[in-house]
Amino acid sequence: MHMLDQSRSWAVLSDHMYTLDSVDARILLARDGSQDASVIELGNRLGLSRNTVHARLKRMREQEALGLPSAAVTPSSVGRPLLAFVTVSVAQQSIASAYTTIAAIPEVVEAHTTTGDADLMLRVVARDPIDLHRITQGIQLAPGVQRSSTSIATTEVIAHRMSALLQELAAQEP
Repeated sequence: MHMLDQSRSWAVLSDHMYTLDSVDARILLARDGSQDASVIELGNRLGLSRNTVHARLKRMREQEALGLPSAAVTPSSVGRPLLAFVTVSVAQQSIASAYTTIAAIPEVVEAHTTTGDADLMLRVVARDPIDLHRITQGIQLAPGVQRSSTSIATTEVIAHRMSALLQELAAQEP
């Protein structure tokens, strides 16, 4: 879901999202094992035709079940090894302007509206603490931002993953 696309709410998305099946899960897990494998190789490995693999991958892309390839790039590989989570409280009458301003900050790599004390949870990457300070100052200057709180990640205990859920799905009968 795109942060600025307010016309798409969770209720709307949940009714129209593409749901993967066990064959889709097997294809994606096989891709994890060999990211450069061709559809022919994947088909051979999984006992599926090349056309089936191709059609399913195409459908997953078109239905936005797969993220963009650039989302797999590690922040440290683009010189941003520091990860922080920033919660932001925004005056509701200024929320659209705040979204637009925050979305224009390249180091804000992910943003979600949340329940609780804050309105937004941002995932921010930076070069170092001084760079993070610059970025958080830009966030705080967004129209309507009332307060923010920043937590720096010190150790990644569990990396972003979908493989465990895909393995569970792949084990189901088609």
